[in-house]
Amino acid sequence: MKVVSVSKKVLIVGIKSFTGKYLEDELHAHGYDVYGCDIIQGNDSHYYKCDITKKNELIEIINSVKPNYIVHLVAISFVPHAEISEIYNINLFGTLNLLDAVLETNCSIQKILIVSSGNVYGEPAIEYIDENIRPKPVSHYANSKLAMEHMVNTYCDILPLIITRPFNYTGKNQHVKFLIPKIISHFRDKKETIELGNLGIVRDFSDVRFVTNAYRRLLESSATSETVNICSGYGIALTDIISYACNIAGYHIKVEVNPEFLRKNEIKTLIGVNHKLMSLIGKIDPIPIKETLRWMMID
Repeated sequence: MKVVSVSKKVLIVGIKSFTGKYLEDELHAHGYDVYGCDIIQGNDSHYYKCDITKKNELIEIINSVKPNYIVHLVAISFVPHAEISEIYNINLFGTLNLLDAVLETNCSIQKILIVSSGNVYGEPAIEYIDENIRPKPVSHYANSKLAMEHMVNTYCDILPLIITRPFNYTGKNQHVKFLIPKIISHFRDKKETIELGNLGIVRDFSDVRFVTNAYRRLLESSATSETVNICSGYGIALTDIISYACNIAGYHIKVEVNPEFLRKNEIKTLIGVNHKLMSLIGKIDPIPIKETLRWMMID
């Protein structure tokens, strides 16, 4: 594995997101000079307010920062998001604006990491999913991400790009509209009952700190023009997540299925293969889900 040594100025597009905060910490801890932009105004000179649907704002920020690396995190990532046109406008056309802005600024970019999603695979007729499996998205969110990938690949001859497909991941401060934070919040509030949707799902759950570690190491690798899964390689049933949380909290919670939470195109099983990731960055040990749940609930 070859590691590239260059100047370490990074622009995180979406720095105020759940993942952005952890990625900022990860990069700072390894000596990077971190800048960021987001729709939310920051209170630091390294933070810029930006709407990625407006290319001129991106051009201005890139010209000001002159980053060596860019990590693109901005997306509508909640699968059942109601505003379908907004999903495509941000996830697809926002990314297009970013890449065109980079080209128009003539910056010396070492690498651009674009975040897609493991949801692009849909539910193939195979238990463990590697990057050779043909994507079959079943939601507008996943479709927008796959369309984005196809668009990004048209830039690979002129920009140093890498596309990541993170599977499900979680951690402290993730919004409670997502599954595991919802579960944890119920236990922290000592609720006796929780309403959920499909209880029969299996997911490849990772810790956000594992994900941001992988992102940093991909930036430092020589890999470009690659699409790579970010995942633990292990499937965990939702019922096991609930059982682990009960053990950590020290009490049993009653689980009720709310028909309103059942998704029409729910993916039942989504487990990734991380062999390619490790071939690009070296061995990386996933954080056990029990440790993540304990961190979210107690620490």
